[in-house]
Amino acid sequence: MDNRNILRLLLWLTVLLLAGCGFHLRGQAGMPFTTLYIRTTNPGMMLISDLRQNLEANQVTLVDSPEQAEVILDIVFEIADKQVLSLGGDGRVNEFRLNYRVSLRAYDMNQRDWLPAEEFVQRRDYSFDDTQILAKEAEEDMLKQSMRSDMVQQIVRRLSRAKPQPR
Repeated sequence: MDNRNILRLLLWLTVLLLAGCGFHLRGQAGMPFTTLYIRTTNPGMMLISDLRQNLEANQVTLVDSPEQAEVILDIVFEIADKQVLSLGGDGRVNEFRLNYRVSLRAYDMNQRDWLPAEEFVQRRDYSFDDTQILAKEAEEDMLKQSMRSDMVQQIVRRLSRAKPQPR
């Protein structure tokens, strides 16, 4: 048997084992609503763009006015900041912490909360070396993008479990 046939056999066996154990790829979140209006003071945020794409992938229709929506997602604020985490003996920065906070609330036209006001927080720490400025800036950009992506996933997961709260 040549290497190609061995690889095919291994792949086939792997598929059989995974199918037998109940493994399946994670699908879409499945939302308890079909239309959503996103209210925000800054519609140009990258978070909103990423969130829109993710919601549309989950078969949620994004509408242009709150009156057309089953649920209104109010993004109260988005704050990204950076703080010094540690200094070296020479007074130079050794580590930074990136903080990313988003506050939101989801409700319907009757003002019933689907998600009460909540703040989501992401943090990432990274080491810094001022002799590698470009590499560290690129690392920081990647961490920010990762934090935003994780934030979108967290919001979508919460929305997928949202339901009108009793008054």
